Amino acid sequence: MLAKVKENKLLQGILLALYVLVTSLSLYLAQKSVVAFLLLLFSLFLLYYTGFSAKMKWLAGSVVLFALLPFAASGGPAYESYMEVATLVGIYIAMALGLNIVVGFAGLLDLGFVAFFAVGAYTYGIFATAQANNFMPFGQYPLSGGSFWVFLLLGCLMAAIFGVLLGVPVLRVKGDYLAIVTLGFGEIIRIVFNNLDKPVNITNGAMGLASIKSPELFGITLNNSSQFYYIVLVILLFVIFGVKRLEYSKIGRSWKAVRENEIAAQAMGIHLVRTKLLAFAIGASFSGMMGVVFAAKQTFVDPTSFTLLESITILVMVILGGMGSVPGVILGAAVMTILNLQVLTEITNWLNQLSLNGVVSIPDALSPAKMQRFIFGGILILFAIYRPQGLIPAKNPKFNEAELKAKEQVKTAQTEEKDEKACGA
Repeated sequence: MLAKVKENKLLQGILLALYVLVTSLSLYLAQKSVVAFLLLLFSLFLLYYTGFSAKMKWLAGSVVLFALLPFAASGGPAYESYMEVATLVGIYIAMALGLNIVVGFAGLLDLGFVAFFAVGAYTYGIFATAQANNFMPFGQYPLSGGSFWVFLLLGCLMAAIFGVLLGVPVLRVKGDYLAIVTLGFGEIIRIVFNNLDKPVNITNGAMGLASIKSPELFGITLNNSSQFYYIVLVILLFVIFGVKRLEYSKIGRSWKAVRENEIAAQAMGIHLVRTKLLAFAIGASFSGMMGVVFAAKQTFVDPTSFTLLESITILVMVILGGMGSVPGVILGAAVMTILNLQVLTEITNWLNQLSLNGVVSIPDALSPAKMQRFIFGGILILFAIYRPQGLIPAKNPKFNEAELKAKEQVKTAQTEEKDEKACGA
């Protein structure tokens, strides 16, 4: 039966369409069903393993994400809750893809990646509140919500600059030493933001920045999770497209060569300094962009949102999904975020309800929500032992040797023909 399904694309399409229809209706008709929500998202995973062309997969996935998921979730009172989870999943996926460039493609272990997220968030937060009046000699602050779209690019630029600043001093170290240096960089950024309230109050210190202006588009203020969902989704599509293009480009192949063997890469003419700095800068830029979105969505940022645990969580997403694998990182980030925001929380609420009804008695300290790091650690250990390459391992493109030789022969023949014509003339 499975063999017939694998061979028949029409049957795959019919089964997938029925699955999406049933899960969409279940989510729409239910008042609140986390299971239906997760099953509908699972359709994207099934779509990835179908035999359709890449364009067809992108089209079907876009229909599910842009139309079906928001419509199905809008049927009950938990609409904004679902959209909040989906928005945060998109933010973490973009950040994990950025870290995947540094860790997965270039092989540079970075434990301070959340620092670039903080740079983007504070870049927008400072100017979207009255905080900038403390040190800016010109202009009126806060800036309007329309400036958000400009700050998306500014957040990219600022994070890229900080990525280069991090890359320059760490080019001589690698392995464990690189991890320690990047860890220190992440902590330095957090502490600087925490103490940059004197002598000139720039970041408002530990109090954070409140009442950050929400984005505006055509005079409409975007302040709901359902609205931010579309912003994040559009940005995420550009990020995925950019990463896929980079992966098989000249610079992408250079990153992988550096990852495998720096000496051999240098012998082949790859500029190590430029290649590593590009990895840090491009990876950081994605994180900085999502920092701007995060600040605008939360309307509040403070240093506690950018701790070492956040960096480690993003790194776990990359390792869990599969280092160097774009689909794997997307899946790893989605699984980790949903597990954290919905699954563990719902299990905790269910167990608490059982405790109140006297069915079971579970100590509060052992609730799944509070055991989050323990559960994540256990998952990571299991995958390190039984599936070290991740959920979806990275795959190198396969080429038909005979086809390549035939193309080379055609090119050679065309070149010889041109040379003969030139000699005859």
